[in-house]
Amino acid sequence: MTDLPRENVQSYPRPPALQPVPQRILIRLGGAVVADTNRAMRVLETHHAPTYYIPPDDVTATLRPAAGQSFCEWKGAARYFDVIAGDKIALKAAWAYDRPTDRFKAIAGFAAFYAGLMDEAWVGSERVVPQPGSFYGGWVTSNLDGRIKGAPGTTHW
Repeated sequence: MTDLPRENVQSYPRPPALQPVPQRILIRLGGAVVADTNRAMRVLETHHAPTYYIPPDDVTATLRPAAGQSFCEWKGAARYFDVIAGDKIALKAAWAYDRPTDRFKAIAGFAAFYAGLMDEAWVGSERVVPQPGSFYGGWVTSNLDGRIKGAPGTTHW
């Protein structure tokens, strides 16, 4: 049972929206806390699971710059990080926008994490499942309805 409200990913907006997250966000790796916050933001985009962004002051893991970058038509250029926590290193497991577009300036420097590369990720009392595929970093929770993109054959619609 979840305490999260029902949401349909097909009714999320395009261009995406940015919202504060009222629930606690907790991430663990290697037996250690990576991040713990009540100040997260999330991005909601049509057919995507929400992507959660954590303020830098609430990230306790080491984020080591990793090779590569990507570009989002809505948020701008992202850079990637290896996440080092406890006894584990997760390669290219987080990203951030240092200078996002004006619409997303509230998440400048905030880190997002691939749930599938962490040991645990939580939204409130619910453990997250990673968004399908290896490119998108959304977090799937049981309150989401609709078809979530990311699986083979869905990345370009």
